[in-house]
Amino acid sequence: MKSKTEKVLSTFDQFMQDSKQKEKFDKEYSKFLLKEFLLEAMNENHISVRKLAEESGVSTSIIQNIRSEKTTNITFSTLNSLMTALGYRVIIEKIENKAKRKKTKSVV
Repeated sequence: MKSKTEKVLSTFDQFMQDSKQKEKFDKEYSKFLLKEFLLEAMNENHISVRKLAEESGVSTSIIQNIRSEKTTNITFSTLNSLMTALGYRVIIEKIENKAKRKKTKSVV
């Protein structure tokens, strides 16, 4: 029996402790977020896939693949073109809690 001070991990927390599962989740979640953001921005701007393709210079098939979460590796240029056409700016920001890389000492 667990004491009151021990925290019981949820199923999700247990799942996320496995580094391979966490990596897979992060990758899939990123695709999901991009899809949801794209759908919301298109809705907000009342813009169709065809019109977004015309304004961004990105093919309709790439836009459809993002919307349906099909495996698509898009370039930064593609993402930037889509976001600009929708009235957004892509900002790259350093992650604060990223594990610091170990420095190795060279032996002379």
